[in-house]
Amino acid sequence: MNLKKVLVWLAVAFVVFYVIQQPESSAQMVKSAGEALGDAASSIAAFVTSLV
Repeated sequence: MNLKKVLVWLAVAFVVFYVIQQPESSAQMVKSAGEALGDAASSIAAFVTSLV
């Protein structure tokens, strides 16, 4: 196996381990990321609207 595949599998294993060990923290992290993406989408929409 090449190094890239090994690193990807290690990252996946770490994420799974983290989710199993701290599900509340993981849920909060996903919620925060979703809110950040929503805010970014709103900002882009406002920018595009202001161009018209």
